[in-house]
Amino acid sequence: MTGRTTVIDIANGVREVIEYHLGAAKAGMTEDARLTDLGADSIDLYELVMSLEEKFNINIDDRDAQRLTTVGDTIEFIKSRLS
Repeated sequence: MTGRTTVIDIANGVREVIEYHLGAAKAGMTEDARLTDLGADSIDLYELVMSLEEKFNINIDDRDAQRLTTVGDTIEFIKSRLS
């Protein structure tokens, strides 16, 4: 994503990545939904982080990646990195 990215763009982008990797329906992705409850195992989480880095052109270190436990955490993290 480039240019001016809105919070809605970020939320939609995060949900698209999660949907792609986990097969979870966007409708069930509340901000409180835990990634593990959506079906993510450690390999899925690794791939998810790599895809988020690519999609949003950011770097997510291992310590930050461990803090991404819910959909909302992930959206807020990406939002903070793009601000």
